[in-house]
Amino acid sequence: MARTGLVLWFEEADWKDKKLLGGKGASLAQMTQIGLPVPPGFIITTEACRKFYSSRKAEMDELERQLKGNPPPAVRDEIIKRIWALIDQCDLPAGLMEDVREHMQELERRTGKRFGSAEGIPLLVSVRSGAALSMPGMMDTVLNLGLNDNSVQALAKATNNEWFAYDAYRRFIQMFARIVLALDEKPFNEAFDRKSEQFAREAETTYKDELEAIRKLYPEYTPRLDAQPPKDIAPRLWARSLELIKELVGEYKDLVRKMWGEFPQDPYVQLELAIRAVFRSWMNPRAIFYRIANNITPDMADCTAVNVVTMVFGNMGWDSGTGVYFTRDQSTGEDRPYGEFLPNAQGEDVVAGIRTPLGLDELKKRMPEVYNQLIEAGKKLEQVNKDVMDIEFTVERGKLYFLQNRPAKMTPLARVRSAVEMVKEGLLTKEEALLKVDPEQVRRLLYPTIDPKVKATPIAKGLPASPGAASGQVVFNPDDAVEWAKQGKKVILVRVETKPDDVHGFYAAQGVLTSRGGMTSHAAIVARAIGKPAVVGAEAIKIDYESKTFTVNGVTVKEGDWITIDGNSGSVYLGELPTVTPELGGWLDELLRWADEERRLGVRANADVPEDAMMAKKFGAEGIGLLRIERMFRKPERLEALRRVILSADDKEREAHMKELADMIKPDFKEMLDIMDGKPVVIRLIDPPLHEFLPSSEELLAQIYDLREQRERAQASGDAAKVKELDQKIAELQDLYNRVKVLQEANPMMGHRGVRVGVTYPVIYYYLTRAMAEAAAELIKEGKHPVLEIMVPQVSDVNEIRFVKNNAILPALSDVEKEYGVKLNVKIGTMIETVRAALTASEIAKEVDFFSFGTNDLTQATFSFSRDDVENKFMNQYLEKGILANDPFDTVDVKGVGRLVEIATKEGKEANPKLEVGVCGEHGGDPASINFFHGAGVDYVSASPFRVPVARLAAAQAAIKEKLGIKGAVGE
Repeated sequence: MARTGLVLWFEEADWKDKKLLGGKGASLAQMTQIGLPVPPGFIITTEACRKFYSSRKAEMDELERQLKGNPPPAVRDEIIKRIWALIDQCDLPAGLMEDVREHMQELERRTGKRFGSAEGIPLLVSVRSGAALSMPGMMDTVLNLGLNDNSVQALAKATNNEWFAYDAYRRFIQMFARIVLALDEKPFNEAFDRKSEQFAREAETTYKDELEAIRKLYPEYTPRLDAQPPKDIAPRLWARSLELIKELVGEYKDLVRKMWGEFPQDPYVQLELAIRAVFRSWMNPRAIFYRIANNITPDMADCTAVNVVTMVFGNMGWDSGTGVYFTRDQSTGEDRPYGEFLPNAQGEDVVAGIRTPLGLDELKKRMPEVYNQLIEAGKKLEQVNKDVMDIEFTVERGKLYFLQNRPAKMTPLARVRSAVEMVKEGLLTKEEALLKVDPEQVRRLLYPTIDPKVKATPIAKGLPASPGAASGQVVFNPDDAVEWAKQGKKVILVRVETKPDDVHGFYAAQGVLTSRGGMTSHAAIVARAIGKPAVVGAEAIKIDYESKTFTVNGVTVKEGDWITIDGNSGSVYLGELPTVTPELGGWLDELLRWADEERRLGVRANADVPEDAMMAKKFGAEGIGLLRIERMFRKPERLEALRRVILSADDKEREAHMKELADMIKPDFKEMLDIMDGKPVVIRLIDPPLHEFLPSSEELLAQIYDLREQRERAQASGDAAKVKELDQKIAELQDLYNRVKVLQEANPMMGHRGVRVGVTYPVIYYYLTRAMAEAAAELIKEGKHPVLEIMVPQVSDVNEIRFVKNNAILPALSDVEKEYGVKLNVKIGTMIETVRAALTASEIAKEVDFFSFGTNDLTQATFSFSRDDVENKFMNQYLEKGILANDPFDTVDVKGVGRLVEIATKEGKEANPKLEVGVCGEHGGDPASINFFHGAGVDYVSASPFRVPVARLAAAQAAIKEKLGIKGAVGE
């Protein structure tokens, strides 16, 4: 054999090497090697795909970066044209087709069939894509390859089923035209619809007697041209169906001739073109978009393999069929077989959602032996792979064949429940179970549901394909979904059925509603994979794309109207319904308890108001890592008091106003400390620039001009009293304006803020500390156990912390202890958010009890970025052009900001062994960042309340990976 090393038989391939074989190829090799019935075939490895692209890789990488910017449809389509023009210039690796030809000849020997033969049994194959990571529906597959004008007749004779042979040929031409030749599918669909509608009309009229006879035996039968009527019951209807299919084959070939040229009859030409098409599909827009949206990097999946598999047919009659089997319920995680079966059909009929399938119970009734074999094999695969499996199968004339297995795409609830139960069944260890659950799935498990108190009647019901409730304005086109979402609108994408090309609309929409399809349709699979609520198969809904409306039970819903979908129940409602957040409990609670046993990092919450504190505590927070004091000044009377403090003419006046303000906010401190009784509460002293609490100079100037106009009118009318009143107001506003102008700064975020306020006005920090201390003292006297920690922001020099400690914080604590007769064990720390603080941590550590990295400001300082300006102006371009791999405000910049964290943590703890180190920026809730903080020696992270469960799991995964020596980010 002319072996290139790029083509491997299922029997010889190492099924553990998914990067080389792709997920589908690895699964076929695995199933073959453990003795399951798999159609014979071979794998063209991902290495061949990489060689195919190698000559044009740099140019295509640049175009792919441009697509990351999610350009408008017209620009996007032009980029895709340029990519495909480059692909047309790519060549298959040298010797590949010779190697493939020799494998095909061996496949002929093994099967006893001939490829493209006009005599005997023709060998037909499927040419299937398959990357290392599952990308459902994103790449292309061609079925029935090898059929031509001669072999179709041989297939009809060999199977004694002319209808089946010509239906397979019809499917092949249409699929080949769309996928391989890249022809517009619309004319083919229109031709099929015309013939299918004609067949349905004739079945209901001319052949009504035979149709009724079929329905007595097969109640679910609907006259469609792609479903073979049983010949023994309805011979005339069967013959008419065959006539129409043959006519359709002729029409399809005519369409190909007009749009491309003569349909290729040489099976090896078909095969070579199909291999190129599958390689090309790695760079189709939906696959690129899916990789971008799911952060699939080349080290995770780099190119697709091609699987050449002997065809088996589920559409050979009513003793045949195709289906998908999940070893556990992919919606609930319950340990029961779940899946769908479509009799007399091929696999794409299930996935495309063209026909609504039956449950596996129907397979059990019709073919009990096949059903038992399927279930037994599924459990075997579950044990081998230690996961819930998604299995594609075909039944050909009563014989079961396995076509693929992969870890199931599950709802967050199902993923958590199955992981916990598989531990109890002995299939997984606790560590393995914790690594199975992506931390983001925990976040999705907290998705809202429709408020049970709401009295609402659904207008339609479908299948609950992906959990969560979502409201939005109806759109019918995925491009419109993207455009509306860019405008800040919430949308629900409504489709008859979805296709892989719709995937960009999924990401833009709040949720998805389809009128066709089952739980394993494209819409259902993708929605579950990306965590979007979805209701599918709502068959009562009639969608009209032309008028952009759908109707159901006499109700018409137009584009732009609001609806709510419930992916938990399958219900569809008119209008926007209120939602509620679910409680933690059950399987998730148990999983997180296991996580708590494994993790080293503590997990606290960022919380400024009592509602956030209570939510955080419910989600398992071990304290509050950041309470921003300035959020307490939102009430009008408090804001006015603070303004009086800022505008005070001298220290005496400022102290009087500050004392008043402290009395106002003390109850808030007390409530927060009480909620978290016994757990630490880190309260940050005032941080923003003082002028932010004052009216803007522009606003004041406008008011002054308005008052002057009023004064002129009053003077003109002779109203002396009004003039005097307005003069006083103008003078007051002018004074305020002058004061505001004095306080204004050229760069306020690097100006008079944070500790600098405490240094220039110690009385402000004194009374803020006093309010916190009094709150804690009162709770102690009430028998409570407050744990107060005071944090000084924006420190850059150790002398700053010394000054505010000695001149404000410690005096306030001492005074309160004396007045209340209690001992306050208050920790004093600083927020490390300036580069200088990180680099002089060894000095600062000697003056404080704890560090807390404010990674948001530290990132701004390290990059010299203003976050708002950067994200609004050029961050997307930096990501698109590959200048930055990730947004550093989402995932910590390991090389820069991370290096500062490591230096400050190491040197701080060396200088003060008792030093506690935390992170209170948004990065504290990001799994990849948490993985880094674990390795950097940080003691705890603090995240928003809804991110607390995510952080608990991510921290455990970081610890487990370190223990087991597993490299890679959390969640991979």
